[in-house]
Amino acid sequence: KLYKKIITAGTYKANSIKVAEASKAIENAQRDLNISFMNELSLIFDKMEIDTNSVIDAASTKWNFMNFTPGLVGGHCISVDPYYLAYKSKSLGYFPEVILSGRRVNDFIPSFVSSKTIKTLSNKGTFRSNPKVLILGITFKENFSDIRNTKVPVIYDELRQHNIVVDIYDKNANPEEVDKIYGIKMKNNLSKKYHAIIIAVPHQEFIDIKYEDLLEEEGFIFDLKNCLKRNDTLKL
Repeated sequence: KLYKKIITAGTYKANSIKVAEASKAIENAQRDLNISFMNELSLIFDKMEIDTNSVIDAASTKWNFMNFTPGLVGGHCISVDPYYLAYKSKSLGYFPEVILSGRRVNDFIPSFVSSKTIKTLSNKGTFRSNPKVLILGITFKENFSDIRNTKVPVIYDELRQHNIVVDIYDKNANPEEVDKIYGIKMKNNLSKKYHAIIIAVPHQEFIDIKYEDLLEEEGFIFDLKNCLKRNDTLKL
């Protein structure tokens, strides 16, 4: 009755609280699986040297193709609820293979991004000159301030393990909160050049940045969410 008073879109009364909770769990698990499929395709197409987003553009010309995009999966719903569902399932004697396989793929993507960045820097000979990498975005989705369960710190930590100088810039996130939870001190301005830029979160403000002013010679952009016009960027 309360929700009916405040939600203009209307409400739906489930048969029970179990049905209501289960519906929320599978809605998030379904999105997780759809993204994991695209992420797995991106891993395959990377080995085939095919641009994943070009494949998605072509496939989208079919009327019934569902256009999901690869990328990092964090937050407190999509990357968490599938584990609740899997835990309950296993406690009842059934091992949920599809749900957990999707989780494994999505949890692997941050390591793929960091290893791909390291390999590209190495191929360009950048490790001879103290490589510097800028990560744009630390929230778990665009134009949003929530940093819960963001996967960007995984990329940050793995790059730093290879003696790479890594900066993170995100005006949407609270710097004190980022420092407290992840032990990361973010940059409050963009004032130097980098050998690589990883666009981890497609905040609107990142689309209008003059990237040529931020890149060293032979530098490259790793655009995880395909938010820039394609030229010499390195895409997932």
